[in-house]
Amino acid sequence: MADDSNEEKTEEPTAKRLEKAREEGQVPRSKELTTTAVLLGATVSLYTLGGSLTKGFTGIFADSFTFDRQAAFDPNIMISRLTSSMFDGLWLLVPFFIVLLIVAIAGPIALGGWLMSAKSLAPKMDRLNPLSGLKRMFSMKSLVELVKAIAKVSVIMLVAVLLLKVQQGHIVHLSDSSTRQALVDAVTIIATAAIILSAATIVIALADVPFQIWDTTRQLKMSRQEIKDEMKDSEGKPEVKGRIRQLQREMANNRMMASVPEADVIITNPTHFSVALKYDPNTMATPQVLAKGIDHVAIKIREIANAHEIEIVESPVLARAIYYTTDVDGEIPSGLYLAVAQVLAYIFQLRQYRPGQGAQRPRLPKRLPIPDDYVFDQSGK
Repeated sequence: MADDSNEEKTEEPTAKRLEKAREEGQVPRSKELTTTAVLLGATVSLYTLGGSLTKGFTGIFADSFTFDRQAAFDPNIMISRLTSSMFDGLWLLVPFFIVLLIVAIAGPIALGGWLMSAKSLAPKMDRLNPLSGLKRMFSMKSLVELVKAIAKVSVIMLVAVLLLKVQQGHIVHLSDSSTRQALVDAVTIIATAAIILSAATIVIALADVPFQIWDTTRQLKMSRQEIKDEMKDSEGKPEVKGRIRQLQREMANNRMMASVPEADVIITNPTHFSVALKYDPNTMATPQVLAKGIDHVAIKIREIANAHEIEIVESPVLARAIYYTTDVDGEIPSGLYLAVAQVLAYIFQLRQYRPGQGAQRPRLPKRLPIPDDYVFDQSGK
């Protein structure tokens, strides 16, 4: 096989290649999408839960600093109150942490789907190679990451400047408000700004997601030779497939030959075709083909028939008709019922005649009633 290592990879990845890449953890992932999801989830949840969090932490602080003089000199009480306050604070933050967990999982799943790959977690020795590290530092992917970082900082700075201009009047008037009102207004301004700044990263994510899909597909592209090799691996080499088919035919022939001794009659061409028929009126609705064959297989069927003293009837037209219209273990077509019935009647009468039960030797009609649609020559036409 020619060396195709330098062959251009222009073909889209096959389903097998995509499945293998997924098993190895090579699916499109966007860090920008995950970052955007986490930032938006954190800021929106803080804005939504801000009232209950403020109220809860205010109560915790009030309880923490409300104690009598005796408790101030008892270290055990102070440690107990501190521990209690910490657990109360963590309990208040549980909804916030749940939101962060959900968005942190949903971000990667949104692009690439759910994936748990042991291969992607396995250590790779090439990552410890300094030359490979330098190559990654100056690769196209690193350049793209640098451009994304610059774009991210630029977008956030631009949005921040615009926010300062829009909120400038509100910020200046904070000094004219009471302390409580100023705190409320300041928190509102900060929360709104945080949400808008987080939403600004959507622009970067919208650009990064299609790029990651394109880049992953580009890495998985295949050369024509790779596709040919994959098809050979999937379907097997032609010589192996041919050998398998030959073995299957031999096994089928062996099974077919094993059923010949059960036949009632063998209808022959007389040299090129042989068909073995069986009919049991108690168990079969119509006669059944146990075996059929041409040339060497036909000769083998006749040899087995002679060894088991099965009657052989020469009827070239009927033998060819059954061979070309009926499969092994199949039932005789209705158009051949009358002709086959006459052959079987002849065989059953012959069985009675030989032990002396019949008055005279039966005769098979020289011309069997075979419709024109069932008349074939040796080529099957």
